[in-house]
Amino acid sequence: MPADRELSEIYARLGTLDAVLADLVRRHGRPDPFVWSPAYDAARTTFASLLLHVISQQISTVVAVQLFRRVEGAAGGTLDPEGVVGLGADRLRELGLSRAKATTVVGVAERHLAGTLDTDRFAGASDDEVTAALTAARGVGPWTAQMFLIHQLRRPDVLPAGDLGIRHAVGAEWPGRWQEQGSALPSAAEVAQLGRGWRPYRTYAAALLWASLRPAADAPLTASGRG
Repeated sequence: MPADRELSEIYARLGTLDAVLADLVRRHGRPDPFVWSPAYDAARTTFASLLLHVISQQISTVVAVQLFRRVEGAAGGTLDPEGVVGLGADRLRELGLSRAKATTVVGVAERHLAGTLDTDRFAGASDDEVTAALTAARGVGPWTAQMFLIHQLRRPDVLPAGDLGIRHAVGAEWPGRWQEQGSALPSAAEVAQLGRGWRPYRTYAAALLWASLRPAADAPLTASGRG
């Protein structure tokens, strides 16, 4: 977790890069971008973390954590590739995963066992290298890779531009720009273009945008993405 002084310095820097972000800091404070869910600490391995983010695709954090714990329990309390393959896609569906997610989870485990994917070797890899390795697995798209980069690898400059929450926040905070173009909601490409000015702290900008979508007293909001 970044120290309070570090958070203050980074958000102050973001405020100098974009006046709208400076206003969001005044309204919503300085959220820790690496805090996703209290249950996230339960995913103690990089492999389990990846599965948690696969499970969380397009559902709430609360539901994702419930499913994750259910799968973890069925695997004997620890999620590893051997245990997941042993459960198989049919058993994962019985535990509540969709057909697509069950197939993806088993596929990720099989890639680990085959040696074509090793999340424990990502520490020294670039963001692009991690993304390429993860998205080579069927059912793992850019959003899942970005959530893994932020919450597991704690990378500071990741903007999930296709995330629906991020797009809604950008549309709300920069309304004139998109309305002039005949759309209230910017595209992922437009969000990415806007976010280039926030480098090298786009992860922090994303946390601020997510924070803007909820009342101050609410628990951390999950991102909502596809793949």
